[in-house]
Amino acid sequence: MTGVTAPPSAPTADVPAPVRAARNGVAVVFALNGLAVATWFGRVPAVRDALDLSAGRLGLLLLAMSAGAILAMPTSGLVAQRLGNARTVVLGTVAVALGLAVVGTSANVLSSVAGVAAGLFAVGYGSGTCDVAMNIEGAAVERRLGRTVMPRFHAAWSLGSVAGAALGAGAARLGVPVAAHLTVLAVVVLAGTVAGARAFLPFTAVSGATGDSSPSARRRDLLAAWREPRTLLVGLFVLVMAFAEGSANDWLAVAFVDGYGVSEAVGAAVFGVFVVGMTLGRTAGTLALDRWGRVPVLLVTVLLAAAGAGLAVFAGSGPVAIVGVALWGLGTSLGFPVGMSAAADEEDRAPARVSVVAVIGYTAFLAGPPLLGLLGDRVGTLRALLVVPLLLIPTLALVPVIRPPSR
Repeated sequence: MTGVTAPPSAPTADVPAPVRAARNGVAVVFALNGLAVATWFGRVPAVRDALDLSAGRLGLLLLAMSAGAILAMPTSGLVAQRLGNARTVVLGTVAVALGLAVVGTSANVLSSVAGVAAGLFAVGYGSGTCDVAMNIEGAAVERRLGRTVMPRFHAAWSLGSVAGAALGAGAARLGVPVAAHLTVLAVVVLAGTVAGARAFLPFTAVSGATGDSSPSARRRDLLAAWREPRTLLVGLFVLVMAFAEGSANDWLAVAFVDGYGVSEAVGAAVFGVFVVGMTLGRTAGTLALDRWGRVPVLLVTVLLAAAGAGLAVFAGSGPVAIVGVALWGLGTSLGFPVGMSAAADEEDRAPARVSVVAVIGYTAFLAGPPLLGLLGDRVGTLRALLVVPLLLIPTLALVPVIRPPSR
């Protein structure tokens, strides 16, 4: 069984122009979403210092963003079915942009923890809404192209994250206020997302598994997806991979600042190394998935992620630890996008299943920040990251559920 989401329907050269345009539009939206999120993560140490937060209090603050995403995702698939993926993505990005502006203003100008929490909630809600819709759109484009491309969409997200991490490091070194940085970035992300979403595939109402497109039928499809063993196991796999990725997003810069004594700018740059590893894995991973299939490739990458995270903690020196960070990023690169492809293997059930998998997966972002923050108060932020390899090893048993269903 190969890792291709759907059997090839046409050679790449014969793909209609609207599908190619949609592919490019989806990539743009993924990239800009990554830019927005990583820009915030790159400035976490600055916000922590501005608000004088301990690791535990910072973890609780980061919980606001995760809570927003978790609340958005159960209904995001239904919203995308009703409004279309393009409109849903734009509406989600409006919330992200407003949230970033509120975060920056609250941290720099108002020194308000509550204001930052409110802004992060809006960022999480908008990002969660956008995440479901752009993954549904990406899976639809992937099926029409007839080859694996979902990891490359997530690679675009990672490239945006690299740019966001670089901007964060540069802004920290130059002393750019968080408020100015995040507000300008929010405007750029919103304008670019609107342009990218215009190229999405034409919106047609998805009738669902029963052929009924009424709101009540869509709700029944969503409830039915919560009772499917494969969907739930795919969600559990995505949860662990999201935790492995999100732990680096939330804590890697802070862990290197605290554990290895590097500057805030170097901490942001280390996070950039992680994202570079993810980007390389997602770019090259499509070739590996098409050649060897989902299961063998994911078994290797999950092991690589566990080894890299362990090396990042136990290396004892900054340069060696950075090698571990790169391996960590490379190893976690395929888990989330391939899990989303697995949830969307059948187009008529894709919106409901992607919503379910996204909700389960994003629980990692809800539980991860406070868990690692409270653990970091006791053993240090760097040592707290050992939770990542301890979770990844047993997750190898879940990899077979990612295999495409028989057709």
